[in-house]
This record gives sequence, C-alpha cells and structure tokens, in this order.
Amino acid sequence: MEVAQMQLFFRILESSTRNAIFAGAVAASLLITVRTCAQSNSGSMPNLSGAPAAVPRGREDASADANAEAELQKGTALTRNGAFAEAIPHLLASRGKVANNYAAYFNLALCYIATAQSKLAIPILTDLRASGHDNADVNNLLAQAYVGESENEKALDALRRAAAFNSENEKLYTFVADACTAKANYALGLQVADLGLNHLPNSARLHFERAMFLASLDQFDTAKKDFALARSLAPDSDIAFVAAAQEAIFEGNIAEAVRAARDGISKGHENFMLLTLLAEALLRSGISPGQPEFEEARKALETAVSQRADYASSQLTLGKLYLMKGQLNDSITHLEIARRLNPGNAAVYSNLAAAYRKQGNLPEAQDALATLAKLNQAQAEKIRETPGDRKASYAGTPREHDP
Repeated sequence: MEVAQMQLFFRILESSTRNAIFAGAVAASLLITVRTCAQSNSGSMPNLSGAPAAVPRGREDASADANAEAELQKGTALTRNGAFAEAIPHLLASRGKVANNYAAYFNLALCYIATAQSKLAIPILTDLRASGHDNADVNNLLAQAYVGESENEKALDALRRAAAFNSENEKLYTFVADACTAKANYALGLQVADLGLNHLPNSARLHFERAMFLASLDQFDTAKKDFALARSLAPDSDIAFVAAAQEAIFEGNIAEAVRAARDGISKGHENFMLLTLLAEALLRSGISPGQPEFEEARKALETAVSQRADYASSQLTLGKLYLMKGQLNDSITHLEIARRLNPGNAAVYSNLAAAYRKQGNLPEAQDALATLAKLNQAQAEKIRETPGDRKASYAGTPREHDP
C-alpha cells in the first residue's frame, strides 16, 4: 500500500466504489494478511462482538436504520481522519443495518488492518469479494491483510487479482509495498515492486520502492540503479529528492543526505518524508542542542508531525531530539506514539528506556528494556536463520517511506 503505513504507516483515500474508504495502513503502520475462505452465511444479522463475521448478502437495498446510518457516518469520518481504533465501535454498530453495507464492512476491514488486527479483516474481505464486490479495492486491501499475517503467496495472489482490474494503477502496488515495509518483509516487497514494474516500467515510485527493498536486503549496489532511475524518471519531484537523500544515508554520506534534503525542501517539496530525512541526517551529523542545525531539525520534525501524525519515523526522531534537549515529557509523548504506530521497532524502546530512566520512572524504563531484549533476541534468531537478508534503515528500524 502507498504506505501506509502503514502504514503503516496510513494513507486514506475515498474509494470511488460505494463511498468506501480505501487506505493503506502502516504501521504505522501501515498493516496486514491471511486469506481464508469466505464464511458461510445463513443470512442472519452479524454479531457485534468484534469477532470475524460474514457479510450479509442481499442487504444493500434494506431500509436504513437512522441510528446505524449515524454510526456509519461517525465511523467513516474517524477512518478518514486516521482514528482507526476509535472508528471500529461505530462501524461495528452500523453493519447490517445501513443502506451502504459495503462501506461499513470495507471501512471496518480497513480499520482492523490499520490497528494490526489483520486476521479479523480477512473473513470480511473474502466475503465481500464472494458477495459481488470482487473489485480492485477489496483485493488490494486483502493483499495487505495477507502481508500482515505473513501469508506471502496469498498476498501476491490477491494483488494479482486486484491488478487484473487495472494493471496500470500504481497505487495498487505501492500500497502493498508499504504493507511489506511495515511488516519488514523486504523479500516479499521486492516481489511486489517487480510485479508493479512489469506493468509500469517507468514508475519512479516503484523504482524507489525496489531500491529501498534491495538496500534493506543488503543489495545496495544493485539498488543504486533503481535509485538513479527514480531520480531520472521524475526529476525535481518529491521522489527524486527523497531517493537522493535516502541513497546518501545508505552510503553513509550524511553531508550529501543533508544537502539533498535541503535542496528538495528549498524547491517547495516540504513533505513529511523529506523533512524527516533531513532531521535524521542532521542528527547523525553530530549536532547538539543550542546549534542552529539542531533547531533546523526540530522545526523540520515538528512540521513533519503536523503533516502526518501517523508516520512513526517522524515521531521517533522527534522523540529522540527532545530527549537530547532534556524535554522528557515531550520526548516520552512522541516515543509512545511511535511505539503505538510501530511496536516492533527496537529503536523506540531503547529511547523510551532512556527517557523514563531520566524521568525517574524505573518501572516503565525496565518494561521498555524487557521489550527491547525480546525484540533483539527475535532479530538475532532471524539473522541466524537468513543471514544477510535484513538491514536496518536510516531510523535504525524497519524502513518507512511515503513521499
């Protein structure tokens, strides 16, 4: 998903089909998975427990319940604003009782994915597909759900099915690619990018996606070609400057990363991704509180967070910056947001532990350290199983990108 995610992180679009909301989730996270058979349907009203339930068929023309319609409107508005967890109860209360059940179920599935409950989304989406809504949106969201549950082949099958409806829709591939990023499944992400490039060989965004996956798989020399293509295919675009800055960070050329990010921002590309890259590069350059560059990084991150509050890397880096400055409450606030958006990111917990320790909150510090130890152990086991297959990003964690 075009990352969302994110992820998760989550981008939100209004679907052209029946007013459903179509978005990727990330994260932060943006996201995603298992394809199960559609549940059998007796035609009874679905339960409201939050457990997977089949979508009632033949209810699209049912008379709408006024209270349920209001719940759907509330849930849709919250979904559109990225308040996925808050939207779920409203959407649960609306399903089966409104004129547009497709919107209710689609948005509910989206919110489950965006809140790392992909398993709950799968039966909803598979039943939507089986009951007359076998379209690009449903299949694409289902592909993201499969990514979240590590059902790689099913994710690819669902993506191919989505692409069959419109193979030249770039977002179909980038949304699922962002889901792979949120899951740190770079090998699958590379397959997704390649599938997209088979149909859209001149997509700068897909070449950037491919470069990021290759670099994350320790194939940076191969990734350079795709970074270069991303820049040449869309010169002076957001993606060109993001690609230049990200490539420089992978190379360890921090001065060039700062230059590229500043150049893009000065030319009007003041988007959250480029701002975050600038701030991270500045922090890596060794700046400290009181220096003009430190203030430049702070302003860049605060702007990035105001643009996209659900982008975990911005929240993490801003939390680190406030920690350096001794603003412990502010630091913890942003680090906790980063933890919610990307709970598998080890860098979040190392910084949280430091912040809580300086604050004198030893139980929370110890809790963060315990989680960090578990994540490090899991990562070590993965490295032993698949050596050379994983690489940390500029944020010291599974990469995120969403220019």
